[in-house]
Amino acid sequence: MDAPTGKPGPHDALTDVAGLRVGHARVATAFALTGSTVVLGPEGGFTAAVDVRGGGPGTRETDTLDPRNLVQRTDAIVLTGGSAYGLDAASGVVAWLEERHRGYRAGPDPAQVVPVVPAACLFDLGRGGDWHVRPDAATGRAAVAEAARTGPGAPVAQGAVGAGTGAVAGGLKGGVGTASVLLDSGATVAALVVVNAAGSPVDPLTGVLYGEYFQGPVTYPRTEVHREALRRAREAREESARRYAASVRPPLNTTLAVVATDAGLTRAQAHKLAGTSHDGFARALRPVHQLTDGDTVFALSTGARPLVAEQLAHGGDQLTAAALNEVLAAGADTVTRAIVKAVRAAEGVDGPGGVFPAYRELYPQAG
Repeated sequence: MDAPTGKPGPHDALTDVAGLRVGHARVATAFALTGSTVVLGPEGGFTAAVDVRGGGPGTRETDTLDPRNLVQRTDAIVLTGGSAYGLDAASGVVAWLEERHRGYRAGPDPAQVVPVVPAACLFDLGRGGDWHVRPDAATGRAAVAEAARTGPGAPVAQGAVGAGTGAVAGGLKGGVGTASVLLDSGATVAALVVVNAAGSPVDPLTGVLYGEYFQGPVTYPRTEVHREALRRAREAREESARRYAASVRPPLNTTLAVVATDAGLTRAQAHKLAGTSHDGFARALRPVHQLTDGDTVFALSTGARPLVAEQLAHGGDQLTAAALNEVLAAGADTVTRAIVKAVRAAEGVDGPGGVFPAYRELYPQAG
């Protein structure tokens, strides 16, 4: 089967979907290694859906995204560290939106709004050395304010930023990655992923990132480099076991993603996109969707893309099946690429909460 056609958008980022903005904030206290990321929509919001496949999810307001329920538009999505405690970051985003009269209109007065802000958390407690440090409402407010300050189509910071500040993947440093594709149909599809997996992004037989097997020719690390990388990674895990962050057994994690498109999707179609985008997790992380992961994908549609002639001829106001399939395939592809970019962008950490080496430190000549 042919792969979806297209090329990366201008920034190869979630913000290549017009109208979306991304803001990061980290907790800036001693022994902190955590933060929050906010995806802010345009005025009027976006259509959204969610698909949860991990066995240990932590979420807020995700029931509102069920196609059968009342609220049809969402203004922001929050991804956060801090496990269930960190979900409080969404409260800061709710307050920020209310001040701007953005949200579900519950009355005739413009101020009578209820912002609905779905959120999902990952486990990074203690990674900086202090179990009690986690994002709160102020962190969420800082992240949404940062998103609002960015211009249209702004680049998105990657690596150990926002919700990816304390992320770890298979013992290596994880973080935030993002990617996009402009399809031949005219639709843009993009993903932002916070990689914090119990499984590994690295093939132990070769040292290649699993996700790179799906992106064309692969450069294999030299045997001696791979052998040394395995040794250093093993020593890091052993040292982490003696430090604060590794007091949790088994390791708790969760990888989070937002997949977005400017194509006009119904909520049911957005839900399908969220589900198929999990394939990107399965390609780039192994194992995935474990009981100790809370893997969650949000799918967003701004609906800004004009209708194509074929749709108009059939009297439709949504994507044809063929065009939708292209979007679904691109969602999984951009998630895979975003995971690879997150792992490559991460910088290693050696602190009181543990030793988490970066992939690029273990394999400096790879790619």
